[in-house]
Amino acid sequence: MRPPQSWRTAQVTVFIAVATAAASLTVELFGLWEWALHAAFFADRPDELGGVPSWLTPLTATLIHIDILHLAFNMLMLVYCGRSVEAVLGPASLAILYLVGAYAAAAGQYLVDPASQLPMVGASGAVSAVIGAYAMLFGRNKVRVADARLAMWLNALWLMAGWVGLQLLIGYASGAYGLGVAIFAHIGGFIAGVLLARPLLIFRYRKA
Repeated sequence: MRPPQSWRTAQVTVFIAVATAAASLTVELFGLWEWALHAAFFADRPDELGGVPSWLTPLTATLIHIDILHLAFNMLMLVYCGRSVEAVLGPASLAILYLVGAYAAAAGQYLVDPASQLPMVGASGAVSAVIGAYAMLFGRNKVRVADARLAMWLNALWLMAGWVGLQLLIGYASGAYGLGVAIFAHIGGFIAGVLLARPLLIFRYRKA
């Protein structure tokens, strides 16, 4: 399947990118990092600044980035892959994919490190779900194996490895605020996107 070229079918993708960029740039430009972390992650602590309920923190975390490089790369990948995915799956499914990806990313990181006290910031977990769906919808079978389905999965795994690797490089380049790269959050989001791509496609065209 060839990725669509029109921007008219990417309204949700653009909205998410603009909203995320606006929130992250506001935090960055006005030096609101401490307030943002308190409001987004420590809302249930009575001695901290007020914020959102804890069950919303996987979403509020997507609005905060380590620096401009971190934000720019995540939004670039979101817009590049999200435009095509939204054109095929529809705006509602793209929104579902992004939301589920955010929670799957938080769950993936929690499962491997439940005792961690470091806040997880950035939209890369949610973006990973969009990339995972993109891999299943538009991936080309460059791996030479007899089974086409196996080739698609292998290509998806290669894309996931490349995505995680790039995030590691950005994390090392930024090195800000003592926050590490949540590898398993990216993996969790990516797996969610891979698993949801086909069901969401079938759901949209079930009456076609």
